[in-house]
This record gives sequence, C-alpha cells and structure tokens, in this order.
Amino acid sequence: MPTIDDQDATLALTRELIARRSVTPDDAECQDRMMARLEQVGFSVEPMRFGEVDNFWATRGTSGPLLVFAGHTDVVPPGDDTRWDSDPFTATVDGDAVVGRGAADMKAALAAMVVACEQFVSQHPDHAGRIGFLITSDEEGPAKQGTVKVMETLISRGEQIDWCVVGEPSSTEELGDLVKNGRRGSLNAQLTVHGKQGHIAYPHLADNPIHRAMPALDALAKEAWDNGNDFFDPTSLQISTVRSGQGVTNVIPGTVEVLFNLRFSTELTAEAIQSRCEAILDAHDLTYEIEWSLSGEPFLTEPGALLDAVTQSIEAVTGHQPVVSTGGGTSDGRFIAPSGAQVVEVGHVNATIHQCNERVRIADVPKLTRIYEGILERLLG
Repeated sequence: MPTIDDQDATLALTRELIARRSVTPDDAECQDRMMARLEQVGFSVEPMRFGEVDNFWATRGTSGPLLVFAGHTDVVPPGDDTRWDSDPFTATVDGDAVVGRGAADMKAALAAMVVACEQFVSQHPDHAGRIGFLITSDEEGPAKQGTVKVMETLISRGEQIDWCVVGEPSSTEELGDLVKNGRRGSLNAQLTVHGKQGHIAYPHLADNPIHRAMPALDALAKEAWDNGNDFFDPTSLQISTVRSGQGVTNVIPGTVEVLFNLRFSTELTAEAIQSRCEAILDAHDLTYEIEWSLSGEPFLTEPGALLDAVTQSIEAVTGHQPVVSTGGGTSDGRFIAPSGAQVVEVGHVNATIHQCNERVRIADVPKLTRIYEGILERLLG
C-alpha cells in the first residue's frame, strides 16, 4: 500500500494531527504540537483555556496590520468504526486521498497554516505587519468557550485583527473553487402554542392547538422576509420540528411545540425578525410562548485587500478564479467579523466532512499550503 510522503511537511503534520483523537472538546494535544512549531519560528504563544476548552493565541511581529489564521482542532465523533475502511484516527492512503477523521475539517488546513507560516518566515524574517493564530477546540460543539471567549479577551486588550483567514473546508469539487466571504445569520425559535386538552369526540369542549397553530405557521413559512442583496440570498424560515399529542387517536392535545430557524441576510437584524414573527403570531390570536436563541449575526467581507489576496493566490496555484459565496451554515468567523476584521474562509473540499471515510486529496494538501503562503506574500511580503 502506498504511504504518505513525509518529505512533504504539510502531509507529515496532517498525519500527526489526524492521529490525535481530538473529539470536541478534547484537543488531544494538537495545539501543543502547533504551538511548538510556531514558537520555533518566532511566534509568541499564549494558551487560553476556558472551562474544559483549550484555545491558543499566537502572534509574530510587533507593529502594522495583523493577518490571523483561525481554525479548530476538534472533530466530530467518528461514529461506528466498522463503517470506516480504516482506523478513523490513522491517516491512511486510499487511492489519491488521505482518509481520517478531521482530514478535511480541518486538520489538513491547520497543517497548511503552520507550514505556510514557517516557509514565509524563512523567506521574510523581517516581514511587514504581524501574523496571528486563533485556534480552538470548541467549534464542532457548543462554541461557548472557544473563539467567542478568545475574541472577548482580545477585544478587552484593544487587539485589532485586520484580516482573518478561516481554514474551514469551503471548496466544493476542486480545491479553491469556492471561498466564503461571509455567512448568513442564524436565529432559532422554540414556539409553544397552548390550547385545551379534551376528548377527540367532543371538540367543542376542547381547543386544538395544532389547528390553531397551522394558519400562523403557514403565514410564517410564506412570509417574504427580504429580497436578499448582491451577496446574500433572501432570508429563509424553515420549520424543523412539530411535536404534540400523546401518540393516541382519541385525545386532543393541550399544547403543540414548534422549532424553526431563520437563516437571514444583512438586510435584516435578529430583533426585526423577532418582532415580525411575533406580530404574525399575535395576528392569529394565539396563546403562546416563544424562546429565541441567536447562533450568529450575518457578516460580510466586501471586495478589498484580503479578498483580492485570496483570489489571486488561488488563481496562481490552481489556475482558476474562485466563486465567492456567503452560502452554507455558520462558522467561527461570526465571532471574529464583528470586531471589524475582514474574514474569508479558504479550505479543502467539503464533500466528505462529518462522514465516514472523510478525506482530502493528497495533491491538495501542499497546494493549500502554497495558497496560504501566497496570501501572506501579498499582504505582508
């Protein structure tokens, strides 16, 4: 069986990181390995542990604009190991790919960040500006003690990030075919509509909350929230769960619980959405309670220095211009962008993330290193 070429520094570090069983929130000493490498090339490193979550902040340079590489060492559980063709925590070659949990999301990208910085610093020991790393082990989980906490600390110190490259697997079919220059906001709701329980044969003595809720839910689902804009699709409300009843056919339930989510554009705020939703519910004369939770506000990096450096570097390495998108779910970029930083996500192909036999193409691993090094050259070289 072919083996991974340890002569390529990024492939070698990728293998080391995959071998560490860093299921959220356990970092499994991935960060120790990264910090040791960065210290060797002149970074000042600062572990930041919040609760049971390991994070670290590292910087090199003393003045000028700050370019930060951000990412996470934690991975989702592998699931049933028997559904994998090899040990999920051993980097294994399968044809043209490296297989292992976290290969694409996002240990090969972490390795590329470190090696790109090592190579850039060797060529530019007195580079302009500053380089930073913001790494967490709490991205795949609750995301309460990770990047958000590090950013709170940095902001309290007056630290300003100018540019941030997040190593999330942004590509779809080929490395660099798509990058994310923003993300939609995500707002969750838990709605409970009250009625009156009763015998199903005597509906006049009860009040069916499912019947009451349906017209309001239909109105919520059909609402035109906005038209989107040049960067974002229109806001979308999706109902994910409707729960009610006791599993029998002869009892009208007393309540119905509905869970829904809105992925929203920069045309709206969470407060505006809440107000409009509640106005629709009130118009249908419901007795209800609703609990809101905001996963993240929308953010956008418009064309400028960072996006130019990213697209030019990708074109130089791959020969094609990436599509720029704000689609998909949320990322830790939502915690960094509100500080005023430009944020772009650039990473491996995402087709197998969170799946069994997660993989990255072997040839893409050193290519991503060159893309990251190209971004450094264009901004700080």
